[in-house]
Amino acid sequence: MSINDSLDNDSPDSKLDVDSALPKPEGLFDRLIQFSIKNAIWVMLFIVAWIGVGIYGYQKLPIDAVPDITNTQVQINTQATGFTSLEVEQRITYPIENAMAGLPKLEQTRSISRYGLSQVTIIFKDGTDIYWARQQINQRLQEAQAELPESIAPTMSPVSTGLGEIYQWVIKAELNAKKPDGTPYTAMDLREIQDWIVRPQLQRVAGVAEVNSIGGFNKTYVVTPDLNRLQQLQIPLSDLQTALTENNENRGAGFIESNGQQLTVRVPGTLNSIEDIQNVSVSNKNGYPIRVADVATVSIGHDLRTGGATYNGEETVLGIAMMMMGENSRTVAKAVDAKVKEVQQSLPKGIVIETVYDRTDLVERAIATVQKNLVEGAILVIVILFLFLGNFRAALIVACVIPLSMLFTLAGMAEQKISANLMSLGALDFGIIVDGAVVIVENCIRRLAEAQHAKGRLLNRSERFKEVFLAAQQARRPLIFGQLIILVVYLPIFALSGVEAKLFHPMAMTVVLALVGAIILSVTFVPAAVALFVNGEIKETESRWMLWLKQKYEALLNIAYDFKMFVVTIALCILFLTGVLATQIGSEFAPQLSEGDFAVQQMRSPSTGLEQSLRMQENTEKLLLKKFPEIKAIFARTGTAEVATDVMPPNISDAVVLLKPREQWKNPKETLDELRQRMIAFLATLPGNNSEFSQPIELRFNELISGVRSDVGIKIFGDDMDVLNQQANMIAQKIQAISGATAVNVEQTSGLPLLNVEVNKAIAAQYGLSVKAIQDLVASSVGGQNIGQILQGDRRFDFVIRLDDAQRTPEHLATLPIQIPNGGLIQLQDVAKVENILGINQVSREDGKRRVIVTANVEGRDLGSFVRELQSTLSKREMLSGYWLDYGGQFENLNSAQARMQLVVPLALITIFILLMAVFHNVKESLLVFTGVPFALCGGLIALWLRDIPLSMSAGIGFIALSGVAVLNGLVMLTFIKELRQQFDVVQATWQGAILRLRPVLMTACVASLGFIPMALATGTGAEVQRPLATVVIGGIVSSTLLTLLILPVIYRWMNERKEKLDLLKS
Repeated sequence: MSINDSLDNDSPDSKLDVDSALPKPEGLFDRLIQFSIKNAIWVMLFIVAWIGVGIYGYQKLPIDAVPDITNTQVQINTQATGFTSLEVEQRITYPIENAMAGLPKLEQTRSISRYGLSQVTIIFKDGTDIYWARQQINQRLQEAQAELPESIAPTMSPVSTGLGEIYQWVIKAELNAKKPDGTPYTAMDLREIQDWIVRPQLQRVAGVAEVNSIGGFNKTYVVTPDLNRLQQLQIPLSDLQTALTENNENRGAGFIESNGQQLTVRVPGTLNSIEDIQNVSVSNKNGYPIRVADVATVSIGHDLRTGGATYNGEETVLGIAMMMMGENSRTVAKAVDAKVKEVQQSLPKGIVIETVYDRTDLVERAIATVQKNLVEGAILVIVILFLFLGNFRAALIVACVIPLSMLFTLAGMAEQKISANLMSLGALDFGIIVDGAVVIVENCIRRLAEAQHAKGRLLNRSERFKEVFLAAQQARRPLIFGQLIILVVYLPIFALSGVEAKLFHPMAMTVVLALVGAIILSVTFVPAAVALFVNGEIKETESRWMLWLKQKYEALLNIAYDFKMFVVTIALCILFLTGVLATQIGSEFAPQLSEGDFAVQQMRSPSTGLEQSLRMQENTEKLLLKKFPEIKAIFARTGTAEVATDVMPPNISDAVVLLKPREQWKNPKETLDELRQRMIAFLATLPGNNSEFSQPIELRFNELISGVRSDVGIKIFGDDMDVLNQQANMIAQKIQAISGATAVNVEQTSGLPLLNVEVNKAIAAQYGLSVKAIQDLVASSVGGQNIGQILQGDRRFDFVIRLDDAQRTPEHLATLPIQIPNGGLIQLQDVAKVENILGINQVSREDGKRRVIVTANVEGRDLGSFVRELQSTLSKREMLSGYWLDYGGQFENLNSAQARMQLVVPLALITIFILLMAVFHNVKESLLVFTGVPFALCGGLIALWLRDIPLSMSAGIGFIALSGVAVLNGLVMLTFIKELRQQFDVVQATWQGAILRLRPVLMTACVASLGFIPMALATGTGAEVQRPLATVVIGGIVSSTLLTLLILPVIYRWMNERKEKLDLLKS
């Protein structure tokens, strides 16, 4: 008792007294409330435990910028050096695609075949276990292996997602850094450091799936044969290959036991240095051994590379850490960052690793936006509570519900593995959460003050407990139902599937968790805290402005009742007009998250080689850095990296432009869009480049999900590449005519220059040569014949036979000497025709059919209307038989989301109505409260229209939240009016009830709408995603509050007066 006494200054009543004073509880919630009031101290201890659990959950909570929306997919990459795109398609892609057909849970296959590379992407239904999927694919690949050309091994891409590239760095040598032998570092040395020092250490970081390298050169041992010398000595090239292959191997040859010892026998024979290779004997002429050095030169050269990297206008070596699927990008990026600092210690002097992209920055910025909104929202809410209640302690009790329910939410999120990000925390509005507590506290204060007033003295403890219990009990039923309604409204979001589900499930989940937490608190903590802490004299002298408001409100109600027909007509007109307005508002799938950096794709003509492409890219970067001081750094990848997750031909560069913080800009007021427009205009002046702007994460997402890197893609399916191209160009012209279309591009499929060696079989046969012999000779002279590896400790380097660069020209190729079986010698041009032709650059397929894609971005208008106009334009033209169109890109998601929403929203509304029926058991009254929903939607739509924000999924979620809040107010008011009906007649009960509820209704409305104001005005990273949602809620709450306060009492009184008149007439 002593604790309770010390808290209480008015009466040392016994425990019994409290028990006897409280009325009998009815039902579960009453018992809970009563228990909490009686054992207030225990409730406070429970709250302390709650805080502990919440903090523990928060520490385990994964934090990210955006939810990962990549579908479950596996890429199969196959390197096929020397194959042209058509050969790759026929001999590699097609067999692999065929083997994959009919996989369980398969949704789609896509593939790209281009020179030397085949990439097949296999997409599974959502929720498929990625490891199971990979196992299935592995089995099928083994079956397909027999159909593939020899020495071709398909590999699966790392277990990563579109958000996988979380950390990128470059390796560079300081200005006068020298190697131990005094020479400066070359691109090849840097690549060797990346591959053999940096990469092995970073691959062991937990959560890293793969470390990818691009740029620099791979060190290779090259043997360049002297064809004339070989010919004089009559040694065929194949002998040189055999000699080198057979002299590069260590053999273990069992063991011998002697004198009780076991001796292992080893015959070393590997080549470890240039001298070793030079001294290999190739053949024997007249008793003289002929060594490699006599017929060839041996040197350290580089491979024929497929990709390069640039950084701030200089060539560099770029490393990319890819995150495991399902890991948390912030933790992994931090771990990689820590490891990079460690690795720095083990690098040679003068070599530095410089981080160029770290996902943590974006995550921290996004989380800062969310935190700022939540904190500002909470402060606004507390200020309003204090203004309305006029009692500081009471306001504080309600305010406590905010952090407590937040802790409950975080613990639940950590349990459900939901990461805290822009989307998941984006819908939390403390106003809606504290609604329940506001209603209860307001009622308690009012009743305590009235009781004090009636008794004319301070209440003793048991009286106080009794009043608190009665107040809580009175507000309990509408409150629990109201909170339930808000909960129920969120449930349909769980019916979404696909990309929408990944974006919006976490959002619904967090709101549901927060509401559950708030419901628990409002029947336990709130009554207990009011009973314990709100003692002493309670002034229910409602502040002057509140009394003034009430008088004005009553006058307004009377006027409204006198002109009831007029008021109702106006209300209906407003509804009708917003209905019309709704058709004028555009639609998009989800607002773009602005990442604060740009991704720029530079495209050049398909015949551009890698080295030329790199020079152009370096030039572009230097010019950009000079012209735009806002740029912090630019790094780019050109062509394909070693792990080909992103297959780009050498004529395309993917650059990331990192920007300085706003404060350091020349004109800090300039928006990102304006800066982007300036850059686009500037890049358009550079010859030979075609540029497309996007953002780093968004670019990867669009590409991975639909294989299209832009907002809209029109896919043309068919068999003949020429016909497909012709159709695609016609369609591209049609699109350009539609307003709002920018960056209209046709996929480049042709225009790759080939040097074709056409063997004349008849002449070859006369010389006794097979086609294969000629093919082998050309392949090993030009492309290089791989003859094994040179091992040095852990490091291993390729070892090839290849003509030197001076001889690898079209002119030399024609005069390539060929030995014929009888010992004579001819040139390649004697048996084959060598000519330049234009070939096919790449072949894309989808679901086993060739396709060409026309892409377009949409600017200055919304996506929905653009696609509708596009489809009606294209449906007018005839397609050839065997050819058809399909659409892809961002708007695919928009369509499926809209279709789902058309089903989901009515369901939510029906559920609300059923719940209302459960409260009122009367169709008319339920309908009356239900009218709050259309009015709330009106306000939301008008707010969107005023701020010129298109309808998107985010706004849709706002509408869903609104319909719950709109009903809550009407519900609470009507319940009170009905309670008063038992004492007064209709007129008095209605007016009295309405005026009594003015304060709580205004309070909940202000709290809920002001809680969202920071979000509606926010400008930080990721604010675009939250803005539509907040705008809708604020607009809707304003309109539905007006409805609740004016139209609801008027119509209720009107209905019931007519009913009473009819009853009188009958009697």
